[in-house]
Amino acid sequence: MSIVHLPTINALLNSLSALFLIVGFFYIRQRKVPQHRAMMIAAFATSTLFLVSYLWYHFSGTMITKFTGDGIARVVYFTILISHSVLAVAVPPLAIITLWRGLKLNEAKHRKIARWTLPLWLYVSVTGVAVYVMLYHLYA
Repeated sequence: MSIVHLPTINALLNSLSALFLIVGFFYIRQRKVPQHRAMMIAAFATSTLFLVSYLWYHFSGTMITKFTGDGIARVVYFTILISHSVLAVAVPPLAIITLWRGLKLNEAKHRKIARWTLPLWLYVSVTGVAVYVMLYHLYA
């Protein structure tokens, strides 16, 4: 595996995180707590792998790919990128706290923070894939 493959791997990890989050959400709505817990741990693990891979790629000295789209595509891309980047800073601490409270079976506190964590984490995962698609496929 070459460092040039990391953006694709990162998009795959973000996609998996989003999938695990969605499946986990449906499990908890069905009160299937062990399955919900497994999906949330899987989402956390894939997000952690993503973060390690993302940092490795960006601190490896690899040239940054510039967005080449123009017009409305440029506005859409940077709107998604900026919102994604700002919210991505909040997700790791929120995910850690939410996971910790869930594993400690502090249901009331877990539920209270999970109502915020899930949509933010899901948004960051999905928009990460959108940024990848726009940057490396639609406007490469």
